[in-house]
Amino acid sequence: MPSSIERELEINDLPQEDTVRLAQEGNAAAFEQLYRRYSGRVFTLCLRIVKNDSEAEDLTQEAFLQLFRKIHTFRGEARFSTWLHRLTINTALMRLRKKRHPEVSLDATLETGDEDSRLVLEPGGPDLRLSGVVDRINLSRAIGQLPEGYKEMFILHDVEGYEHNEIAEILGCSIGNSKSQLYKARLRLRELLQEELRSRARENRQVASAPPASEQQDLECVKA
Repeated sequence: MPSSIERELEINDLPQEDTVRLAQEGNAAAFEQLYRRYSGRVFTLCLRIVKNDSEAEDLTQEAFLQLFRKIHTFRGEARFSTWLHRLTINTALMRLRKKRHPEVSLDATLETGDEDSRLVLEPGGPDLRLSGVVDRINLSRAIGQLPEGYKEMFILHDVEGYEHNEIAEILGCSIGNSKSQLYKARLRLRELLQEELRSRARENRQVASAPPASEQQDLECVKA
């Protein structure tokens, strides 16, 4: 029977897809091999986001804990390194969201940046200032409904304050793609918030048009 060291040496020689498969099956040596291969990259990515060595180390450990929990969901539809890259970014963004609650003016963010990304307010439309009419709970809910790519871009740029060149480096995309995704994220977020305000307005109208409880009871008595 091969020793644990021999089994580890055998795993070291395996193609990556086989190592991933063994890790999915619960093989500790295979998971350790993945950690050795990718921990450096994961740390570097975390450091780009949080700008702090100690916090980046904590995030690296958290990312591999998430990997241990979720590796069974990897289906091979993308490269494993790409999948791990996305998992790491999501882990880091979760940490950032816990540290800071977004409270920004959506109109202000729409009016800063490139000229072609500005959005004119709809005449007579509702005021969508997130620090006023729309509270933090509604904003957090709306951000949570954004597609993952839009959500990452919005949080990194409008909440955390990263520049487009920094985001391009973190996410591995072009600066133009970063700007485009942010513009689309803002538009989609505005739509979600408008839907929330319309829903509130409908609820308020229904409450206002409903008869008082005493009148409702009288009507029921008459019908009886």
